Amino acid sequence: MADHYEALGIDRSATPDEIKKAYRRLARELHPDVNPSADASERFKTVTHAYDVLSDPQQRQQYDLGPQPGFGGGANFGFGDIFETFFGGGGRQSGPRSRRERGQDALVRVELDLDEVIFGTKRDLEVNTAVLCETCQGSCCVPGTSPVMCDICQGTGQIQRTMRSLLGNVMTSNPCGTCRGYGTIIQNPCVTCAGQGRVRATRSIPVDIPAGVETGLRLQMPGQGEVGPAGGPNGDLFLEMKVRHHETFSRNGDDLLATIEVQMTDAILGTKTTLKGLDGDVSVEIKPGTQSAEVITVKDRGITHLRGSGRGDLKIGVQVMTPTKLNGKEQELIKQLAGARKQQEPHFAHFQQGLFTKLRDRFLGF
Repeated sequence: MADHYEALGIDRSATPDEIKKAYRRLARELHPDVNPSADASERFKTVTHAYDVLSDPQQRQQYDLGPQPGFGGGANFGFGDIFETFFGGGGRQSGPRSRRERGQDALVRVELDLDEVIFGTKRDLEVNTAVLCETCQGSCCVPGTSPVMCDICQGTGQIQRTMRSLLGNVMTSNPCGTCRGYGTIIQNPCVTCAGQGRVRATRSIPVDIPAGVETGLRLQMPGQGEVGPAGGPNGDLFLEMKVRHHETFSRNGDDLLATIEVQMTDAILGTKTTLKGLDGDVSVEIKPGTQSAEVITVKDRGITHLRGSGRGDLKIGVQVMTPTKLNGKEQELIKQLAGARKQQEPHFAHFQQGLFTKLRDRFLGF
């Protein structure tokens, strides 16, 4: 066994006050509530045992005379009691826990059409969630009654037991099994909520969905989640966005993308047309000599920016349609055009990307 004087760092002639000061200094450094390391915990046990022996005149005398049977067998202490004695009650004090707890967060998926994303929209969401029990208003008891003190733990929520160890009798504390640590018992639970203080119900929540949201984005609504047990504070509600596929328009950031089919003659001579957009008609000018895969940009007809002002653009890719079936007169006109242009024989040209690849690159600015 380690020398008790050496453990406390004092001489054998140390006075009771010196012993107490040495222990107090070491306890401040090594107590598990201050220093959680395993080495500190073992040293604290050694120091505490040394103090128990040397602070008692009779045990110190026996120790100084030499090892005697039964040393340390009758010490009755707990680490919390020692900490409170020397540091003014700073040890861990466990009291009854509250029945009121924060409610869980909830997640709801919201599906939107692309036109709703442009300027934002309003929705009334039907959410199945936990709400406050209207019968007991969160008290968990039949109206007119209240929880009663647990007669097992006397309202502390804890049961203390004494355990024998090498250091003597150590006091341990555990949650009361009768009241589950609450310190009180509900003898007359509310029949509506079965003593939970909350029930499941469907409620309508008005939601303002901002413009510019996209699939996967989550919006947080603080305090709109489930109410907690015993009427505890609500959790948060998270809305996860999903934008439905649109047959005509797609999205790249805040820009809208679309493709327009143009007849060969219109691409040669040019024309003007009006298309139906997501937020009204769009005027489009096809300039003479327009080629396939060219992109026409209509400013500020895209999606409103999620954070900030302004909108993206509408980008329209052109696909020139070559006729496949011509009558005799049409064929003759085409031959006259070809002859007038003195068209050269077909020959190899520089490699050209496919239409959709070129559209993609021009849409995305490559």
